[in-house]
Amino acid sequence: MRIKLVANPVSGGDARPRIQNAVDALRKRGAEVDLFLTSAAGDARVAAKQALVQGYDRIIAAGGDGTLNEVVNGVASTALPIAFLPLGTVNVFALEMGIPRDVARACAIAVEGTPRAINLGRINDDYFLLMASSGWDAEAVAALRVGVKRRIGRLAYAVSGVEALAVRKPGRLEVVLTDGRRLGGYGLVVSNCHYYGGRYVVSPTASPFKEGLELCLLRRGSRLAHLQFALALLMKRPLREPLVTFLTVDTIDVAGSGNAVQVDGDDWGQLPVRIEAVPNQVAMVLPDQVHTDGEMS
Repeated sequence: MRIKLVANPVSGGDARPRIQNAVDALRKRGAEVDLFLTSAAGDARVAAKQALVQGYDRIIAAGGDGTLNEVVNGVASTALPIAFLPLGTVNVFALEMGIPRDVARACAIAVEGTPRAINLGRINDDYFLLMASSGWDAEAVAALRVGVKRRIGRLAYAVSGVEALAVRKPGRLEVVLTDGRRLGGYGLVVSNCHYYGGRYVVSPTASPFKEGLELCLLRRGSRLAHLQFALALLMKRPLREPLVTFLTVDTIDVAGSGNAVQVDGDDWGQLPVRIEAVPNQVAMVLPDQVHTDGEMS
């Protein structure tokens, strides 16, 4: 089996020892491994796009959710199965699918697991595995300082979130549905997976095996409402009306000039955007115990 291993050497700190362990583990299983180390944003996407036409049997994204997102966008088809070796700070997709952080076990899944087609979301011309959002959380991601993240890990998101809420009140946005309805709000999360930012849950019914995307729209704009939203997540309590509105959507247009947007945990840009559900877009190599509803046995 010929494997392209696209790895981020600074994922989660210094990932080089774990990357070398992965190379060794894959070769012990008989794989021919071609290692590519990223050095800048966009490198993984380019490497994955090239791998698509170079005759590899599988490609492994070794890093965090951002590295995986780039590989998915580079492949963007079911022609080359994608596996994930979670080395990042949070690794939400690995939590969602039960992919272990242990390098040897994750490599065993990468080689022996069965590829399965999953659905993606698309935001303008880019794909996402997990979620796209705009509002307080996206402002926090946009303001995140890389040096702080490297020092304190996932706590950096909390620090940035407090700073973002204190400095700037999120602006109003508008969601336009395919039937013409217009819904106003002050933040939204469009989910393809039910985990968000770790083992927190915004949309409990979201799954990459399910038709459509799950929209959670924050209807109130006060700082208190944003604090209620954040506390519900942190305390793992369900979000409810009238604070939020839930909808299953296939396509939405979101307006709100200047509002930040984050995709799969990374700063993406600003509104306006179009977000769509894209069925069976990539083939992911997953643990056998993952069912098509996204739940583990």
